[in-house]
Amino acid sequence: MTRICEHPILGDLTGVDQVTIIVDGKPYPAHEGEMIAAALLANDIKTFRYTAHQHRPRGIYCGIGRCTDCIMTVDGIPNIRTCITPVRDGMVIETQYGVGEWKRGDHHE
Repeated sequence: MTRICEHPILGDLTGVDQVTIIVDGKPYPAHEGEMIAAALLANDIKTFRYTAHQHRPRGIYCGIGRCTDCIMTVDGIPNIRTCITPVRDGMVIETQYGVGEWKRGDHHE
């Protein structure tokens, strides 16, 4: 696992609480409050979605929420920008295929 533990702006991140996220059915450790994309990269997950037409893999690109390369289905909601969405314990994250699909009964109103 590769993770930045000391950051010039964010400071020392070693004391942050660890949580568990579920990615494509498997549990992974993450630091509370870090962005989903950072947690995925720290766990060596680099493909976040596949394009609709040519089914090409995509991952992090801009890292600031301006593009859509990092979108994934999160807790049943498609098209979540993982570079600007913080993790929380028990979050369910799925690789997105194409435009994504709302999971019946899983979306929150």
